[in-house]
Amino acid sequence: MMFQEEFALRLTARPGESLYCRLSVNTQLLAKVDQLMKVGKNNFRPPPKVESRVVRIELRNPPPPVNFTEWDGMVRLLFNRKNKTLRAVLLTKTTIKMLDDNMRTHAALENKMLDSDATAAQIIEDVCGSEKWAGKRASKLDLDDFLDLLAEFNKRGLHFA
Repeated sequence: MMFQEEFALRLTARPGESLYCRLSVNTQLLAKVDQLMKVGKNNFRPPPKVESRVVRIELRNPPPPVNFTEWDGMVRLLFNRKNKTLRAVLLTKTTIKMLDDNMRTHAALENKMLDSDATAAQIIEDVCGSEKWAGKRASKLDLDDFLDLLAEFNKRGLHFA
């Protein structure tokens, strides 16, 4: 498929690149994306104002075993401020309130008692304070890191949807 150059670059961006974003992570979760060629604007009549690129998108079959609603909730939150640390992004008042509500809802749906000591803020502190996640930023995490992070939060009872 042919796309505007900036969009194609976002699809294939890697961790640490300036164009790395939610689109990059979500696309690469579900598909293998490769840039095939650059198409100059002079190849069209009349010439557009932008360059283009041809991109190959191969869907992963089977798709990864992940709850996409939860996945999107976490990735959306983390890329809201992609250059801040995970801890700083997740420990805002509105995010903690939402995650506490999610914990109560999830526990009620599964008929489980909510641990009175477990709060979203405490779980975030525990996970983001661990050696593996301390000081990490969404803009530097790869696909496996996001999957591990989601699994870690879910294991501790924190859900993003």
